[in-house]
Order: sequence, then structure tokens, then C-alpha cells
Amino acid sequence: MKTINYKYFVPNFITSLNVLCGSLSILVSFQGEQYLIYSSILIFIASIFDFLDGFTARLLKATSEFGKQLDSLSDAISFGLAPSFIMLHLVFNSLEIDVSFIQTNFVNKLLLIIPFLIVIFSTLRLAKFNIDENQTTQFTGLPTPALAILVASIPLIISSKTNYNFIFETLNINIDFISNILGSSWFLLIFIVVFSFLLVAPITMFSLKFKGFIYSNNKLIFNFLFFSILLIILFQVLAIMLIIFIYIIISIVMFLKKE
Repeated sequence: MKTINYKYFVPNFITSLNVLCGSLSILVSFQGEQYLIYSSILIFIASIFDFLDGFTARLLKATSEFGKQLDSLSDAISFGLAPSFIMLHLVFNSLEIDVSFIQTNFVNKLLLIIPFLIVIFSTLRLAKFNIDENQTTQFTGLPTPALAILVASIPLIISSKTNYNFIFETLNINIDFISNILGSSWFLLIFIVVFSFLLVAPITMFSLKFKGFIYSNNKLIFNFLFFSILLIILFQVLAIMLIIFIYIIISIVMFLKKE
């Protein structure tokens, strides 16, 4: 009789918490514009579980093909479908549509379909990731959690009414002006198209997976994390978007240098 190895249960359970957060994010997004920040927070929590399930699996030596497939299916919901619904509501609000999707005109229907490019290209990227053996220490295309976190940061920035600190005053940063741009339909639609393409773009992006804990083996990761913490201290919620942008820029520069 085959014995059950319960060590595999732990990472798979954590992955299930990931997909639960993604599902709740979708549910909460339908409660109204003021609840989108909670939908975004659930995506951030899902990303923590996404990190922990892989970390736990490696720690317990409980990696498996089942866990790999489960992780990708969960990511498709938490980092593909859930961000699509956040974008759907943001675009819906930016277009100031007062009727339902069924009742609105044909042009608006097309515009409201665009947010689902995120889940389409996310599933394409995840399917490719599962069969690509070269994406162990680096990624090809923007990782789905990175785009999901970037999308989730938008409602947080838009809803922020804080005057922030002397850094904003010194650099003359107007958070209300930034919020207005992020909430505009033209920005949201361009954002969706560009970053959906980046998910499947043939561009190598560095991974944040540690190769042990020795600094010399993880210089880029340690430096990037230190810089990210500094940005969070200085720019608070706005730092989330800055960190993802910087991650993409560094990856593209490294990719071009190798070419």
C-alpha cells in the first residue's frame, strides 16, 4: 500500500490560500469603486502566499509536478483574472458608464473587453512557463505576479489623499495629478495593451529567487531589495509602481547588453 507523504500538503495548502485570495479579490471588486483597494490588498496577500508556497516546497523538498501545475492554475486566477477585473472596474469608472455592459453601446463594449487581455496573456505566459526548462533562474517576459502587483497599486494610489512627506514637496510631486492620470481611460487602456505584451515578450527578466544567502551570489537581488525598501520609505504606496518599473528597466538593459 502506497504511503501518503504529508509534506506535500503544506505547500499545496498555501497555494490554495493564494487562489482563495484571488477569488475573493474578484468578489470584492464588484462591491463598488471604494472597495477596489481591498481587492488590491487581497492580490498583495496572494503574492505573499505565492512566494511562500515555492519557498516551503523547496525547504521541505516537496516540489512536485502536481504542485507546479496547481501553482500556475492559481496564478492564472490571482494574477490574471483578478487584475483583469480590477482594470475592468477602473476602465468602467473612467469612461463614466452609467449602464451595464449589456446595455452600453458597441464601442464601450469593445473598450470594456480590453482589460481581459491581462488574463488572456497571463494564461499564455503561464502555459509557456510550465513547458520552458530555461526559466528556472530567470524569466522570459514579465512575471504575472509583477503585473498583478502593478495593477493592484493603481487603486491604492488613486484613493490616496495623503500629503505625504518632504520628499514629495522637494520634488514637487502632486499625488492628485498622478492619481488623475492613472484613473484616465487613455492611460488604463494603453497600460493594459503594453503590459499584456510584456508578459509574452521575448525579453529575459531576472528572478528574485535567492541562490543561498551569500551576498556575492545574490548581489543583484540584495541591491534591488535594499533599493526597493528605500523607495517604500520615501514614496510609500507610489513606490510599488516605481519598483516594478525599475525592475522592468533593469531587466531590459541587462537583456540588451547580452544581445
